[in-house]
Amino acid sequence: MTEVRQAPAEDRIADLLNRIAAGFSYPPRSPVLRSPGELGLDVEDVTFPSRDGVPLEGWFLPAPGATRLVIANHPMGFTRAGLPTHLEPWHSAWAASGNGFEVDFVPDYRILHDAGYHVLAYDLRNHGLSGAGNGGISSSGLFEARDVVGALTYARHRPDTRDAAIGLFSRCLGASSTFAAMTQFPEAFEGVRCLVAPQPVTARVIMERRLAMLDAAGRLDDLEQLIIRQTGIGFARRSPQEWARSVRVPTFLYQVRDDILTDPSDVQTMYDNIPITEKKLHWIEGTTARWDGYLEFQRRPEPMLDWFAKYLS
Repeated sequence: MTEVRQAPAEDRIADLLNRIAAGFSYPPRSPVLRSPGELGLDVEDVTFPSRDGVPLEGWFLPAPGATRLVIANHPMGFTRAGLPTHLEPWHSAWAASGNGFEVDFVPDYRILHDAGYHVLAYDLRNHGLSGAGNGGISSSGLFEARDVVGALTYARHRPDTRDAAIGLFSRCLGASSTFAAMTQFPEAFEGVRCLVAPQPVTARVIMERRLAMLDAAGRLDDLEQLIIRQTGIGFARRSPQEWARSVRVPTFLYQVRDDILTDPSDVQTMYDNIPITEKKLHWIEGTTARWDGYLEFQRRPEPMLDWFAKYLS
């Protein structure tokens, strides 16, 4: 009988760190599997350039007679349509953390449309059907900030939205990218009325929690070095907590309090760092699944709709 030899523990951890670093640095694209047309909505496929020219793909959902626009983006690894975590290979990647169910964002757009808003939803660079930029790396918002500005520029040049009151619905990576854009390009946000930002997260925090779940606690510095080798960007430069100091529009943050993938102090610090009084932090209770936070709007949209209505009226 051939003896099966198990790899030494250090070899297994090194392989784990390499796989996490690769997936974080170059997140695999997920497909756009849903469409607003499935819910009977009129939808226009649109494309527009990011601030640095990366072609971005999106949907525009017109609301006849509307004078208000909500621009939506998405979390890391997702698309404007969500994430098919009920299917492989996404299910295996996320089920262990309790997030093995689908996130479908299309109902969000139906709610916004029915509330009287035009909706522009788009894929960030290196996601969905949008173009590749910066060698395909994820930068936790540093470069994706340019996509946020590109969406605003596009909206201001469309005849049917150029005079609209604009609100932003920026989820997770999209929220961090929005904070980064407010830091790098504050002039782009002149006239933006408000921001709803579900579950922004600091890279260091979520990576530390992932390592602890995988019995590799204490190896965060090693993981960071691998990420730097692949992207040139360490954790210190990926800081939505610091970028939050540049937020100057009324902002509604919400987060699963017991999210197994992060720590409530992360979003609390971002909230505390926002230097205006027109802000709110809403905690989602009774779950540890991060995905429940992404589905909160379609389950209980009233607080977010009230925020948009207050500042876009």
